Amino acid sequence: MTPQFDRLVSEAESVSVEGWDFSWLDGRATEQRPAWGYQRLLGERIPQAQSLLDVQTGGGEVLAGALHQAAERGFQRGPREGAFPLLAATESWPANLERATRRLHPLGVVVVANEDEPPLPFADDAFDLVSSRHPVTIWWNEIARVLRPGGTYLSQQVGPASVFELVEFFLGPQPPEVRRARHPDDAVKDARGAGLEIVDLRSERLRTEFHDIGAVIYFLRKVIWMVPGFTVGHYRDRLRELHERIESEGPFVAHTARFLIEARKPG
Repeated sequence: MTPQFDRLVSEAESVSVEGWDFSWLDGRATEQRPAWGYQRLLGERIPQAQSLLDVQTGGGEVLAGALHQAAERGFQRGPREGAFPLLAATESWPANLERATRRLHPLGVVVVANEDEPPLPFADDAFDLVSSRHPVTIWWNEIARVLRPGGTYLSQQVGPASVFELVEFFLGPQPPEVRRARHPDDAVKDARGAGLEIVDLRSERLRTEFHDIGAVIYFLRKVIWMVPGFTVGHYRDRLRELHERIESEGPFVAHTARFLIEARKPG
């Protein structure tokens, strides 16, 4: 069993975790997707807007996919084809900035380096549509400021106690206030506090399975806030225990929490 464990650990430690593409987990982990289909929804809204900002775009994967879906509906991409007067995305992590720039520039998107702190580097009333998938922080007053009257914020966010079966395997039981963090009710309260009207709110808990310990390591290396300070060296004994459990009992099952929120700035 040790050689198998060591091989999986070595493999998962050496693979790059840049960007926000989880394709390395294909065949090693599965995650149910929310029924609403965030990328599809964004692709449907893009042709109706005149300006778009994608906040915390990561490597630009989701925005690029939504733009391609919009193109299938007749939207013309690129500055030479009469696209948006303004197509922009922000990102803070340097590795993601490079990836997003390579991916989004050919689609006419300006990628702006911006720390995940206010203010957003744009004027008031600049965008018809602001989007964000799984933002780490949400500055509601800034979102309201850069939206034009009548403009929309569309976001899929991580909900409370997401994948906490895995978190608590490594960190132990978490206090109630930690388990409740990122609750959609709080997002609604904050959005309304910034002067926005809630148009849509949906929540789901979804089954996630990790089929080998390499998938667990890769996930925790990539999603660094799940187990802060995670390293294989520090958690090697727990990783070996989890590896043996997966080998004997089958996939480790956790549940992700997701919610969709759509808010509108009054016209």
